[in-house]
Amino acid sequence: MSDLNSYGFGQTSSISTIQIRNRVLRNTYALLALSMVPTVIGAWLGIAMGFNFMAQSPFLGFVVFMAVAFGFFWAIEKNKDTGLGVLLLLGFTFFMGLMLSRLVGYTLNSYSNGAALVMLSFGGTAAIFATMATIATVSKSDFSGMGKWLMVGVLLLIVASLANIWLQLPALMLTVMVLAIAIFSAFILVDVQRVVHGGETNYIMATLAIYLDVYNVFTNLLALLGIFGGNKE
Repeated sequence: MSDLNSYGFGQTSSISTIQIRNRVLRNTYALLALSMVPTVIGAWLGIAMGFNFMAQSPFLGFVVFMAVAFGFFWAIEKNKDTGLGVLLLLGFTFFMGLMLSRLVGYTLNSYSNGAALVMLSFGGTAAIFATMATIATVSKSDFSGMGKWLMVGVLLLIVASLANIWLQLPALMLTVMVLAIAIFSAFILVDVQRVVHGGETNYIMATLAIYLDVYNVFTNLLALLGIFGGNKE
């Protein structure tokens, strides 16, 4: 009730609830935009330092990555109602920028049109996000039921990606990339609508979910564009 009262007297609960949802959505978008700053900084530093702890052992690197990522998830969840939660989220996005540096650096250094590919991936990701967020905001359909099936898809993607570390099948790699773009684009739809409908009232956790969606769309789109549109130097 304290959240409702913060909007003043004389308002109906339904109006206040709508205002709260709008506030959470605005804060989510603002924090999402801010989270791109440490991501870019992390990617830039990673490229400059040649950061790549997966070079020696991709599987061990994946395990370490997952451990660090889930450590951040746990810490952010525990501090989601404090300013520390925002700092932890920005720290996580910096870490993800470091992880992104290998792909971005490879694209820039291996293709003569690498910078154009990065910008095209950014533009494509922005277009996907804008489309899905708009649908989630204006559509009267309920997409929440997709969530559990999308999560199953993510688990299958992880298993397929791990298997391909040893199998090294180009067709499987391409399939994973295409499905990842589709799945995480759909997740944007689900996660944004969850905020719009009041299913998620904490903007830090909402930002974390949508950030991961956008990040995965961008990385897989960039990898695909490099394969099909990159000009080898």
